[in-house]
Amino acid sequence: MTTITVARKNGQIAIAADRLTTFGDTRLSAKYEANPKIFKVKDTWIGIAGSSAHHHVIENAFKKVEKPAFGNKVEIFDTMVRLHPMLKEHFFLNPKEEDDDPYESSQYVMLLANASGIYGVYSYREVFAFDRFWAIGSGRAFALGAMYASWDKAKSGREVAETGANAGCEFDKNSSGPVAVHTIKAR
Repeated sequence: MTTITVARKNGQIAIAADRLTTFGDTRLSAKYEANPKIFKVKDTWIGIAGSSAHHHVIENAFKKVEKPAFGNKVEIFDTMVRLHPMLKEHFFLNPKEEDDDPYESSQYVMLLANASGIYGVYSYREVFAFDRFWAIGSGRAFALGAMYASWDKAKSGREVAETGANAGCEFDKNSSGPVAVHTIKAR
């Protein structure tokens, strides 16, 4: 579980994440392993919530996707559609969740941040473009509340994203610092 946030304010885009990994009741904090939850593909920072295997699998799978593009919702959707069969064929993704699901699941939830904006991608490859901020993971409710409450006073996207991730670390039992933050200048 995790807390990952994105925010866009005053020409700055930021993505932030906690550093805790959990295995059932066991916690692996950043004292014992770096636990990065954000990685970069081309000019896009990507944070993934869910299974701890997702980070390694998806980071490596993107290296096999021909010309991944993240400039808008359509490009991101196209990239995710091309990523899905690769996850199944090369990384043994189990795409089944429920019997009545309308589509195969990619089993991930991710946030993306680049100069064009902040985006969310969900398990059926649905893509959302956010105007201000968003959060995913088990600490998302705490993060969203903190980002909402701090929005008017915050001076930058970094401040908003960091506030949300820190709130997740403070109140979610499956999130812990230190928080990693990456910033980009918005177009």
